Amino acid sequence: MIRIRARLGDGRTSIEVDGHEEHAEDGRVCAAVSAITQTALLGLEQIASQHPDLVSIEITQE
Repeated sequence: MIRIRARLGDGRTSIEVDGHEEHAEDGRVCAAVSAITQTALLGLEQIASQHPDLVSIEITQE
């Protein structure tokens, strides 16, 4: 199962995605969730690079 947790409040948003689906056809759901998540991160990185005085992004790998 894929778990997505979004926390909103006080001008902050955090999103956590973890898990893996193993029952849908050929892992399509997992691939779709990964693609959407990675696209969002890449878009945020682009915005941060274009407006470094307004947007800061930190992506860590564990």
